[in-house]
Amino acid sequence: MLTLFLCRHAKSSWDEPGLSDKERPLNPRGKIDALLMGKMLKNNDEKADLCISSPARRALKTAKLIADEINYSRNKIITETRLYMADIDDFIEVIEEYGDKNGDNNKSIMLFSHNYGITEFANFISASEIDNIPTCGIVKIRFKCRQWKNIRKEKGKAEYFIYPKMYKHGI
Repeated sequence: MLTLFLCRHAKSSWDEPGLSDKERPLNPRGKIDALLMGKMLKNNDEKADLCISSPARRALKTAKLIADEINYSRNKIITETRLYMADIDDFIEVIEEYGDKNGDNNKSIMLFSHNYGITEFANFISASEIDNIPTCGIVKIRFKCRQWKNIRKEKGKAEYFIYPKMYKHGI
């Protein structure tokens, strides 16, 4: 069994209008939400064998904050340019390229990316009908296959779809 976590970056700041889209940081709520979602994953004993993030500042910071909570080393997070404004084919290429690299060691992959691509990919790869993955939302998808190169054919089953506003009263 393989597990894929699709994580949309947390809420970003628009305080500095001169920054490029890739350079926008998280706003205070985004940082809080990323920590909250990381704690939720930790409380459910979720782990990742591999974390891959868009190089956009807001996505990478979200990845780092969640990685801290689930005891995944920040230094092991891979930044992948194809995850910045990725489409379905980009997601599949990244998963296939990195997923099977270490044999059977990467049973669980966590990707950090952006909308609209991440919602479209979640729906495609799991036959879900999610309208929108909100900022810092996470979709957990399980696959019966044993190799990441087979996920396009096999498709997965969404186990859950969570986002920060679901936990506004705590976890």
